[in-house]
Amino acid sequence: MGGWRGEEEQEEAGAQEDGVLLPKEGDDAAVAAAADRYDWKEEWYPLYLAKEVPDDAALPLTVFDRQLVLWRDGDGVLRCHEDRCPHRLAKLSEGQIVDGRLECLYHGWQFDGEGKCVKIPQLPDGAKIPRSACARNYEVRDSQGVVWVWMSDANPPDEHKLPWFEPYARPGFTDLSTVHELPYDHSILLENLMDPAHVPISHDRTDWTAKREDAQALFFEVTERTARGFAGYWGRTRMPHLRNLLRFEAPCVLTNTLEYADKDGNDQCFSAHFLCRPAGQGKSMLIVRFGSTVRSPIVNLLPRWYFHQNACKVFEQDMGFLSSQNEVLIREKVPTRELYLNLRSSDTWVAEYRKWMDRAGHGMPYYFGHSSVAPPPVPAVVEQAPAGAVAGISAAFPAKGGVGTVHAPNPTNRYFRHVVHCKGCRATVKKYTSLKNAFAVLAAAAVAAAILAATLQWKAVLLVASAVLAAASYACDAVISLITTNFIRTHRRL
Repeated sequence: MGGWRGEEEQEEAGAQEDGVLLPKEGDDAAVAAAADRYDWKEEWYPLYLAKEVPDDAALPLTVFDRQLVLWRDGDGVLRCHEDRCPHRLAKLSEGQIVDGRLECLYHGWQFDGEGKCVKIPQLPDGAKIPRSACARNYEVRDSQGVVWVWMSDANPPDEHKLPWFEPYARPGFTDLSTVHELPYDHSILLENLMDPAHVPISHDRTDWTAKREDAQALFFEVTERTARGFAGYWGRTRMPHLRNLLRFEAPCVLTNTLEYADKDGNDQCFSAHFLCRPAGQGKSMLIVRFGSTVRSPIVNLLPRWYFHQNACKVFEQDMGFLSSQNEVLIREKVPTRELYLNLRSSDTWVAEYRKWMDRAGHGMPYYFGHSSVAPPPVPAVVEQAPAGAVAGISAAFPAKGGVGTVHAPNPTNRYFRHVVHCKGCRATVKKYTSLKNAFAVLAAAAVAAAILAATLQWKAVLLVASAVLAAASYACDAVISLITTNFIRTHRRL
């Protein structure tokens, strides 16, 4: 198949070419007019998995360049404010929760769930708290286990825009959800997730289904284009009976659903949901949810952390490609049609997404479209200034360890990208670290006892016990490494 042709050629080609449904540009006049009114702030953005939000600490999160703090008040209700104390601009996410209120640790100002300042220790007795001493409030909702934030300055939340996923309401539907912080732009991430052609190659044998010999031409059928996204069917040409429904909905929600009948004739559903929050220039946060009406016995046999580390491995396999792609887009500052060679048999969704950005990008802080571009007005180095970088890291992440440890903030480090966002994986690392240390101590004690043993029989028994305990310690260390260590392709290892 050839690459994508120019806009004029596409319009002349009519509604279909190479098996791909392509409505003429004239048919999209209403869509384009509606997209002209797009405003990124008039949207819900996925912040976090509700079950991962701690009860006793505040979370620093961002949406584009807006810095937010998410926390739970004394009643367990989710609250969200601008991550800035109105006093002297200290980050509220550096504070602590005291008696159900968020306290700024710089001077001790305390704020209730609505952002109203309720305590200033430095005020004289009887003095009133200034009305302007308020943290800016953002509306949040917990919908199907995901925390969403409404970013508008001017309008109340539009509940009709709040994403709701029908498969999760089906009887017997179960899912596996994880959170990942990634070192590239959310548009690059979305491109990657709507690109099924790369899976057999990049993720060969990673999830028991991807095999490089299965790489093949794909078929696509675009069935819907709106001001808020697009939808359509895709599948493999060797298995045309399996048609996946892919849907992208603004600002950053991607779903892929496969409906099929099992061997007994029962209707089944597999659905993947990718919630991709823009977290600043060259940064994104992904909530990924894989769900199905059929639960594999393997899922019941293997621990949950195993599937989490496998998901991390998948993203690490693509990380080098996507980071370099991000760098080229930022450096070149030209539309993607001047850089990409998209094929109709593999890249239809990528082209659709970049063309949607052409229509709606004017309402975003920055964007890279198929035919147009608006680079970030302020370079990303402002967000990661080299001056005082070490001090900034130490101050911003006091609970995650010092510089040079596995806990140091590093967007390419698996511990920072996933484990710090996952209660289950953190608990597993803590448990196996304790077991590793305990087994190591017991192994050393067994060796010491063997040296002091009076008979050869006891020496042998104690040395065998020491070897078993050392092996158990090593096994625990292997589990910790599996959860926290980045995947590196064999040919890239030194």
